[in-house]
Amino acid sequence: MQYDVTVIGSGPGGYIAAIRCAQLGMKVAIIEKYDVLGGTCLNVGCIPSKALLDSSEHYHNATHTFSDHGIELKDLKVNLTQMIERKRQVVSQVTGGVDFLMKKNKIDVHHGMGSFVDKNTVKITAADGKETQITSDKVIIATGSKPASLPFINIDKKRVITSTEALELKEIPKHMIIIGGGVIGMELGSVYGRLGAEVSVVEFMDEIIPSMDRTMGKELKKSLKKLGFKFYLGHKVTDVKSTAKTVTVKAENKKGELVELKGDYVLVSIGRRPYTDKLGLENAGVKMDDRGRVEVDAHLKTNVDNIYAIGDVVKGAMLAHKAEEEGVFVAEVINGQKPHINYNLIPGVVYTWPEVSSVGYTEEQLKESGRAYKSGSFPYRALGRARASMDIDGLVKVLADKQTDEILGVHMIGARTADMISEAVVAMEFRASAEDIARMSHAHPTYSEAFKEACLAATDNRALNI
Repeated sequence: MQYDVTVIGSGPGGYIAAIRCAQLGMKVAIIEKYDVLGGTCLNVGCIPSKALLDSSEHYHNATHTFSDHGIELKDLKVNLTQMIERKRQVVSQVTGGVDFLMKKNKIDVHHGMGSFVDKNTVKITAADGKETQITSDKVIIATGSKPASLPFINIDKKRVITSTEALELKEIPKHMIIIGGGVIGMELGSVYGRLGAEVSVVEFMDEIIPSMDRTMGKELKKSLKKLGFKFYLGHKVTDVKSTAKTVTVKAENKKGELVELKGDYVLVSIGRRPYTDKLGLENAGVKMDDRGRVEVDAHLKTNVDNIYAIGDVVKGAMLAHKAEEEGVFVAEVINGQKPHINYNLIPGVVYTWPEVSSVGYTEEQLKESGRAYKSGSFPYRALGRARASMDIDGLVKVLADKQTDEILGVHMIGARTADMISEAVVAMEFRASAEDIARMSHAHPTYSEAFKEACLAATDNRALNI
């Protein structure tokens, strides 16, 4: 069959690219190697992890805060089987929605492993080994990423696991050891920490969530310690061993001092790597960089003139919403339009509780660049809304240009910051100043008042409620 555009991969980047291409009048095919659409995000990433995060937070609150609200419960317990089943139902509903969108937009769906025969021909190898070929004027690579590991770690998927297996455990760990203090590790550690597991985090860097503003890592660490997390920061893992029922992790600090941790599960969460296995890029002449990513130009075009690549398989943050923006971008470039993406204004979120959200420059980046800036922050505990909901952990931090007052970065940790960060994105897209936000009315009582107060603090230290 002949198509205008073929998309390889049906994650958020791929299926959104396919939809936008179809909206623009192109004949579109999408290839997915698994039986279910949606990629990592919908099946074993963003969506299922948020389902478990919500379930575990309900249990945690029922155990620790309901009595303060005047709600008394007896015989409270976790039914992990049902919790996992609800997660599966959520995933099924969301992936089913992608099926519907493909039909609605008249996009042909092909299941099987997609690989290049040449730059215009893609072979689809079904699970039963049957092969078919399609031809396409343009091809978009959207194959995403998979969990990374270390050479000496044997991921047996039983005791030494990745995020994929962590979403399907049949028991609550007694002691989960997490290698890596990034977003995925902190989220999944929160799930099981709330359910009663002992959680130990081994991180090579000196702080958790090291890619974000350091203030956020420090504040999140304080909150996670209240859950019982233990942190071994500045430690390099040197050995991981497992038996049928136990795991042992050895790590050393910068002085060479060794620590040995014993548990029943090890979650390897050191990041993700681009997924280009069996894609046949060499058959199309597509180049990759030294980190295994597909090389692209400013228009997300590869070195081959009709092949584009988006999402986790190219440079930049591995975020579902970044992939979605790139999917729309490429579709519109192919259509002859001139879209743009401001990568500095793509927000990042950690869905722990409190949530951590960030957009723009970190304070460390501003210091390194030598840019003159000012900072203002406001604590959640000073908010009436936070007091009412017992969510007093956290703060909002605003960084603004010292001369022009333009907002350069916003970093939030607290209840519902994943939703609040969008206001900062809008403000920064329109190059608002801290004064602009400080003079806008924010409903009372809300968490978003903290953003206004932080902007007031950044402008001559004018915060009103502290």
